[in-house]
Amino acid sequence: MRRTSKLTRVAVGVASLGLVATACGGTSSESGGGDSGDGGGRGLAIAYDVGGKGDQSFNDAAYSGLTKAKDEYGYKTADIEPTEGETDADKEQRLTSLAKQGYNPVIGVGYAYGPAMKAVAAKYPKTTFGIVDAVVEGKNVASLVFAEEQASYLAGVAAAKATKSKVVGFVGGVDIPLIHKFEAGYKQGVTDTDPKVKVLSQYLTQTAQEGGFASPEKGKAAAEGQIEKKADVVYAAAGLSGQGVIEAAAKAKVWAIGVDSDQYKQEPLAAYKNFILTSALKDVGGAVYALAKSVHDDKPLSGTRTFDLKVNGVGLSESNPEYAKVPGLADAVNKAKEGITGGSIKVKTE
Repeated sequence: MRRTSKLTRVAVGVASLGLVATACGGTSSESGGGDSGDGGGRGLAIAYDVGGKGDQSFNDAAYSGLTKAKDEYGYKTADIEPTEGETDADKEQRLTSLAKQGYNPVIGVGYAYGPAMKAVAAKYPKTTFGIVDAVVEGKNVASLVFAEEQASYLAGVAAAKATKSKVVGFVGGVDIPLIHKFEAGYKQGVTDTDPKVKVLSQYLTQTAQEGGFASPEKGKAAAEGQIEKKADVVYAAAGLSGQGVIEAAAKAKVWAIGVDSDQYKQEPLAAYKNFILTSALKDVGGAVYALAKSVHDDKPLSGTRTFDLKVNGVGLSESNPEYAKVPGLADAVNKAKEGITGGSIKVKTE
């Protein structure tokens, strides 16, 4: 059972105040469908990024927002899986199919939907579209972006406080600017907390098509390599591949730091939970819900909507009781939060 996080509830409340402001080529999990026509229905559809539902991370966070909107507003829903090796044309066809069926809003989960979203949104001006992790210009498009570097900075602070070997690791799924933000924030958080701590970094692939976000075995191998080099805390920003990182950390009895969702609470990861120190949270579910709510209220969001630490759009989980037992960790993270929100700490994105 998926849970709605505290972050989701807070971010939704902020969004409501205006501060944040059956598809081709894939499989579908549907509950009813939208009315036919251009934007006339009350259906909510999300199209997943690589890794799909069940990644216990990025995509599942989006799904939590969909289910919350469905439960509260009676939305008919569809959530669509990607296919291996798909093209922008495949994504365009998927979004077009959803818009034709009357789903409104239609949300692409992941930066890879950018080109397709731009093309399809122009053809369906009465439908509200949303895209996570990319900016797409359009009067009927809400670009839902996050300050991942801020959450990662907090993860770096936690890693620096928890390490005993003075070596920590970072595993990125794909070598792209989005994941560079995670790495940059993490490294800065580590170094600002303890300059003597060494950070090992590795990217699994150069492109998403090579499986960087969808290969637990790749993540496991990368983490094992870093652990062999004395890393005793490993942070993964790698989608489904991160499950392999967590497994490797648990096997070696060192700390893992999860990403996007509170991975300590994810039931499929229960066997490893005691070794998940914390997770860098990214409230994708709250963003999906906020957009769905805005359409329901006939005040659809558009433009770029940034979810950062100030609005609890990102953060750090504290679910594992061991988090509070690491000397100085909680105080250091709280101090870093104050510095970031107050402006005295400027977190790098590269």
